[in-house]
Amino acid sequence: MATIIIILVTAAISVLCFYGTLDIDALKFNAYGVAHRGQWHRTLTYGLVHGGWGHLFFNMLTLYFFGDVVEKYFATAFGAKTGVILYVALYVSAIVVSTVGDLIKYKDNPSYNAVGASGAVSAVLFASILFEPKMGIYIYLIPIPVPGYIFAPLYLLYCWYMAKRNMDNIGHTAHFWGAVYGFLFPILLRPDIITHFLMKLGLTS
Repeated sequence: MATIIIILVTAAISVLCFYGTLDIDALKFNAYGVAHRGQWHRTLTYGLVHGGWGHLFFNMLTLYFFGDVVEKYFATAFGAKTGVILYVALYVSAIVVSTVGDLIKYKDNPSYNAVGASGAVSAVLFASILFEPKMGIYIYLIPIPVPGYIFAPLYLLYCWYMAKRNMDNIGHTAHFWGAVYGFLFPILLRPDIITHFLMKLGLTS
């Protein structure tokens, strides 16, 4: 249920920005504005707005599929009520945490902007891989699912490589740090979850 609420709120605010009802310029992440003007709200509100229908749809579809997995495991690990609170805390904090790399890198660049929930969605995706490392994940148009434990390092390597090349407008750094944070967040709360991860991989009994 928390995943559905997050999707509805994000979609509503994004659509209002699409039609000009809300000012996207006041909500998007701008590293210069955060660092030099104290506009810290941008480290959170940028995750509620998107660059277009495709951007919004892809992020929310990914969240829909993997968020349910994480919600259920959080409820099992921490209890129903606490699990929901911690799941929402993971998502919201991941929005902020995933901006840290770009904030440091672009703090003196007033023209750098970013929008989208991709960093938080990456966090949820990697939390799901922690709980179900053998879960199949489809990559673009490849018809064969890739196991999570294989997808994860490939994804991180790709994000790191693309961030270094800096050839497009995609926030690869945010994807990278969001993913790392999403994997570590449950372990920091309950270190024994790593044992569950290793058991799922057949590396321990």
